[in-house]
Amino acid sequence: MTPVREASLFQVFAEKILASTRLFGKSIPWYIMTSVINHEATVSFFEENDYFGLEKDRVRFFSQGTMPAVDGEGKILLADKGTIAVSPDGHGGALRGLYRSGATREMEADGIDIISYFQVDNPLVRCIDPAFIGFHILEKSQVSSKTVLKAYPEEKVGVFCEAKGAPVVIEYSDLPERLAAEVDDDGDLSFAAGSIAIHLFDRDFVRIIGRGKDDSLQLPFHLAHKKIPHINEAGEPMEPDSPNGYKFEMFVFDALPFAERSVTIETARQDDFSPVKNATGVDSADSCRDDQLRQFARWVAAAGEDITVDETGLPDFAFEITPLFADTETRFMRKWQALETKPPIAEGTILSNI
Repeated sequence: MTPVREASLFQVFAEKILASTRLFGKSIPWYIMTSVINHEATVSFFEENDYFGLEKDRVRFFSQGTMPAVDGEGKILLADKGTIAVSPDGHGGALRGLYRSGATREMEADGIDIISYFQVDNPLVRCIDPAFIGFHILEKSQVSSKTVLKAYPEEKVGVFCEAKGAPVVIEYSDLPERLAAEVDDDGDLSFAAGSIAIHLFDRDFVRIIGRGKDDSLQLPFHLAHKKIPHINEAGEPMEPDSPNGYKFEMFVFDALPFAERSVTIETARQDDFSPVKNATGVDSADSCRDDQLRQFARWVAAAGEDITVDETGLPDFAFEITPLFADTETRFMRKWQALETKPPIAEGTILSNI
């Protein structure tokens, strides 16, 4: 959530998309992947909040696929008598979900050639990044990705590598600890290019991968060892305390080797990446809140205003710059300098669409 308004992640993304719609004069559709678990709750949340100012018909929901869960011997688990235990097919399911739902056909009819992909846990993401799109177009790329330098060897992000002459991402859980900690002659991590789940895809490339007619173009499944509720042979419900089976998941970055041309660019972590993955500590709601404050403080300082921060760049009070006021440092500076009367930057200040 945001530092002052405590706005939800969905609201932040909606406001960023709305800001880009107003800036570029084009209505930008938003496709949101749900699962069988949360589809109804997600749609209801948007309806209750009037789609956060976006046009209702420009927010589209589609569900990802499911896969059966199995035990350690490969036997399919049952959720109930006559019902197979299933789980969502991973974020890679977005590609075939877009195809199967008809979204790629809608995009073609809408004149959309490029899809901006990001995940829901990162409020710093720039939903529409013109510079990133420019690199993608100039290089005639089918898949483009952003990367940041890993903060530490054990950081839970995949890493960009090269395998058999093709670019790939190795998920952190698949990278041996020995390689994750390996350093070069300068003491830098050998595998340092972290994958932050920000990509651009050509629409036609998504259609080809999502259709999956050619076996050689289908995303592979990965095994995830998880706690899976099920019933036992006696039909009794079981709630495991530790991982008891395996789910099958696809990863969206596994499309990378299939691209004839791809681009990976390094970006600044403080501008693009502060995920919410944990309840406390690193990559938590608290650390993300602080990173948002650091970003706002940098923008204010760049505009020539005095603001006191600690050695990490964190101000000692909470304020907020909403995406509808400005969604980048450059746009903040322009808007701030154009104000005849500048509001004070103080505890609880919210800069909105003024």
